[in-house]
Amino acid sequence: MSTSARTSGWSGQAEHTDERTTAPVPPAEDPFRRPPPGWETAAPGTPLRSRDVTVAFLGRIPLQAKAVQVLYRTADMHGDAATTCTTVLLADDAAPAEDRAILSFQCAIDSLAPEAFPSYTLRHRAPTTGEVVQLELLLIANALARGWAVSVPDHEGMQGNWGAPREAGHCALDGLRAARQHSGFGVTEQSAVTMWGYSGGGWATSWAAEMARDYAPELNVVGAVLGSPVGDPELVFRRANGHFFAGLAGLAIAGLIRSYPAMHALVDEHVDARGRALLDGAIVWRTRQAITRMAFTDFGKYMDVPVSAFLSKPEMQEVFADIRPGRGTPAMPLLVTQAVHDQIVPLGGIDRMVAGWVGRGVRVTYVRDRASEHFLLHIVSAPLVLGWLTDRISGVATSGSSTVTVRSVLAPLGRLASGIRLLKVCGRVLRGAPLSGGSAG
Repeated sequence: MSTSARTSGWSGQAEHTDERTTAPVPPAEDPFRRPPPGWETAAPGTPLRSRDVTVAFLGRIPLQAKAVQVLYRTADMHGDAATTCTTVLLADDAAPAEDRAILSFQCAIDSLAPEAFPSYTLRHRAPTTGEVVQLELLLIANALARGWAVSVPDHEGMQGNWGAPREAGHCALDGLRAARQHSGFGVTEQSAVTMWGYSGGGWATSWAAEMARDYAPELNVVGAVLGSPVGDPELVFRRANGHFFAGLAGLAIAGLIRSYPAMHALVDEHVDARGRALLDGAIVWRTRQAITRMAFTDFGKYMDVPVSAFLSKPEMQEVFADIRPGRGTPAMPLLVTQAVHDQIVPLGGIDRMVAGWVGRGVRVTYVRDRASEHFLLHIVSAPLVLGWLTDRISGVATSGSSTVTVRSVLAPLGRLASGIRLLKVCGRVLRGAPLSGGSAG
């Protein structure tokens, strides 16, 4: 099976292969990821090649879903031609549907290593790492159980450019374009499109939401969910230094110096050889490795100036201004969730981002949770998120903007019932059973 290219300059055919029984090879050794000649002239979102794969929970329990990976043309942070992959999923027991809804799920990759990308780590027989991306398959399965198609893009691009502005938005939106062009999922121009991401995935979804109207106006985006979306990266950097999650700041610095020459020069000027070696090592670490190896690291001990002074330098302030979401104006309704006592993403940055959007007329439902911390909210907010997305796909209108602080997003009885349904789907994943169980999930 082949998918014709949508392009004015590239006239090739997107070769399709069947790798459902093949164990994944490390991304650097995977020929699938090398684009065919002439790909640069293809239009954004053009499929360049595709393959059937098997997706599995923790790399071990096959998911009862059709899975196709698509290599497609997209753009980097500067708008220059680039490629990346998305994994497109549909439950095996999904009912036939015209104009099937599709969700773009931006995983919390939070790593520069390609081995952490969902296109690798979600595959059957991939190493079981217990990273957040592998665990997020349970949330993806709940979306699939509702009959939606799901696109899971490698939103950091092929190089793992975590934190780079705009690139994640390009990758997510072009992944939706590529998924729509591939046959077999029932996604059309009229299909309702939604987006969802948490933490680093929420950061990526922020860019996609802000860019969708101008970059991909043909997509019928009806709603986006941003969970703890790193509203002010500078605040995250300052909080992380010297604390348990210092590794997240280290990962971001290691990635951003590849994208910003002035920041690279600043690091060379003020960071000693030990600190630079630490950043070099971070390039190949998955998130959990980086957090463990850099826990409680005070990066100031590797600098000839205090960390606060380093972050306040004009070169760093320019970077922070460029990577900070919230300056665009999303055209679709937003649901933003945030833990009041989040230990990684400060509440104040999210408050200001939401206030800016609301001031520009964006319809934002902002829910702040007092009982949860960063990781717990990702789990307990899922019933709220899935219900909200279902309403947007069904055409239920939002009633303007609102901000509410609750003890727990699980508190309403109806949401507890939704939580039970979510757990039932998780049980089906663990048993390797059909996802819908004869219901809508």
